[in-house]
Amino acid sequence: MTDFSTREVAKALGLTLSKLRSCAHAAQLAPGRDARGRLRWSFQDLLLLRTTRGLLDAHVPARRIRRLLASLRRQLPGDQALSSVSVYADGRRVVAWDGAARWQPDSGQFLFTFDAPALAPAASAAPAEAAAPASAETTRTAEEWFDLGCELESSSPAEARHAYEQALAIDPQLADAHINLGRLFHAAGEAAPAETHYRAALRHAPDDPIAHFNLGGLLEDTGRAAAAVEAYQRAVAADPDFADAHYNLGLLLDRLGRRTAAMTHLRSARRLYARRSA
Repeated sequence: MTDFSTREVAKALGLTLSKLRSCAHAAQLAPGRDARGRLRWSFQDLLLLRTTRGLLDAHVPARRIRRLLASLRRQLPGDQALSSVSVYADGRRVVAWDGAARWQPDSGQFLFTFDAPALAPAASAAPAEAAAPASAETTRTAEEWFDLGCELESSSPAEARHAYEQALAIDPQLADAHINLGRLFHAAGEAAPAETHYRAALRHAPDDPIAHFNLGGLLEDTGRAAAAVEAYQRAVAADPDFADAHYNLGLLLDRLGRRTAAMTHLRSARRLYARRSA
């Protein structure tokens, strides 16, 4: 099983070590230790820390987070990991989503949705009974979670993240899920986890032009122009017909004063765009 050091987790989540400790305390996590006594965090720990950070960033008090997660643990079947459920703030309420149904962990009340309609539980039903998650959570494959993430991106980026994370929990080598999850983090301004996922995609699919291109965009956005040039160059090497990569590379080279190389890529981009519209 893959595990991570404290510094690796902090970097992946874009947290300081003190904020990481706060998140771990709020989530009541108890990571293991290696032979030298150093903390080791599982992938499920990382997902829960990300969830907790999101709730803290939404100004949900740590004490309430501990109560919510404790309630959610009681509501899930014994063999279902807490990290398999997406938990996020929606205004003043906190919502849990298992891929098929949404409910409020503190009350067990189901919420109506267009994607997965569910009847609200009867008033006499106990929260633990009301919030029994759907069986789809345990039967979806990594590819099915990935497809669900693609469907959800335009309507609910938070739930799309959850779907991609579930895909990766089943198959950590699914490069497309790393790419899409990285893009969602990138779009949300979370550069550190975005870069982590782009680089993970490239470890498993080193010739994927989209992963190189997206990494190039992130490196450019974070002021690492030379590294961005290399990433764009790898993208066009992997796919010489990748017009957007030629275009971005040309603009960046121009800004760096490398005019001859810039014009070569800008001409390629113009030719490829013209071919696409023909």
